[in-house]
Amino acid sequence: MRFASLGSGSKGNATLVEWRDTCVMIDCGFSIRDTTKRLEKLGKTPNDIDAILVTHEHSDHWKGVIPLSAKFNIDVYVTAGCMRSRKAEDRAFPFYIIDSHTQFKVGDLSVTPVPVPHDAREPVQYLFNSDNHQLGILTDVGSLTPHIESAYANCDGLLVEANHDFDMLMAGPYPEFLKDRVSGPWGHLNNQQTATLLSVIDQQRIQQLVIGHISDKNNTIDKVRTAVEPVIANSGNLYYACQQQGFDWLELS
Repeated sequence: MRFASLGSGSKGNATLVEWRDTCVMIDCGFSIRDTTKRLEKLGKTPNDIDAILVTHEHSDHWKGVIPLSAKFNIDVYVTAGCMRSRKAEDRAFPFYIIDSHTQFKVGDLSVTPVPVPHDAREPVQYLFNSDNHQLGILTDVGSLTPHIESAYANCDGLLVEANHDFDMLMAGPYPEFLKDRVSGPWGHLNNQQTATLLSVIDQQRIQQLVIGHISDKNNTIDKVRTAVEPVIANSGNLYYACQQQGFDWLELS
């Protein structure tokens, strides 16, 4: 199994997961043109994508889903709540409605949705299983729950957000209502919350660890490093995803 990112941040998100003959995209927050260019850097085209799995309806995750799936006939998997949040013309598109508590298959991959606290309609994140490995994707999460900690405890690969430094957010340019939203229990994980999660999961299994969805206004790589690296047993397999480049293919062997 391997995974890569087209870009990670508030201006657009998309992640690829591939195993055997199956390649899926988690979210698509870019235009068709931008998505195609970013796929080319990873050696892929839209025709290689078997399905798009949506986490929630916010534009940095949803913007390109309908255009890309319509043009290239790509299946879309989405929760009922997320689907209800869209406009009527979007709901006319043929989606696969998933149960946010039930595992399903996409080609060779087994996919487990994980309900998470976020200010969206029935948001989920995802776990992916091959015969031998588990990969976790965990972004856009306002707070840690026992279910999240349990679900992501035994990943071989993990992409997790460290969206903001709390002090930097509070002193930054956002209006108060947006600061409250981002830092609240339905917003995004801050650096310390991400460090807490990493301290309670089984790091012995993790082959590849990526920190993503890092705010360019309310965080810095140095601040993330200061928070998370002291709790990581092996920083040699630690990567930081960015908005422009995402990250290249990482293998789980």
